[in-house]
Amino acid sequence: MEKLRIDTFVVEQQINYHELDAVDLTADHLGFIEDGVCLAYARIFKNGDAVHFGRVATALSARGKGYGKALMKAILAHCENKWPNVPIEIEAQHQVVGLYEKFGFKSVGDTFILEGIVHQKMIKK
Repeated sequence: MEKLRIDTFVVEQQINYHELDAVDLTADHLGFIEDGVCLAYARIFKNGDAVHFGRVATALSARGKGYGKALMKAILAHCENKWPNVPIEIEAQHQVVGLYEKFGFKSVGDTFILEGIVHQKMIKK
């Protein structure tokens, strides 16, 4: 799972930051692994009055094959099972806002730059 995150965010997107952090120690980690290779991944954690998920990644070899949609369904099911009726807040990279909108997320406020990438705060209640 860590390899996919580093391949996606540090290598592919060239984000220069500490990809692995303290949140990993307490977050729930979801992923699709086939033949020992992580094809899609996300981490989920509660912070304050909301649930958050992030570090959502799909391997280049798995893109366009439905893993993103399946991962989103798994994330939402996990959130509802573990934290029912708690709002979900995310900081979505701008290029995937449309995907999150399909799952009921609404944009809040203006876009902002995080680690050199345009993001949008989104909430699902």
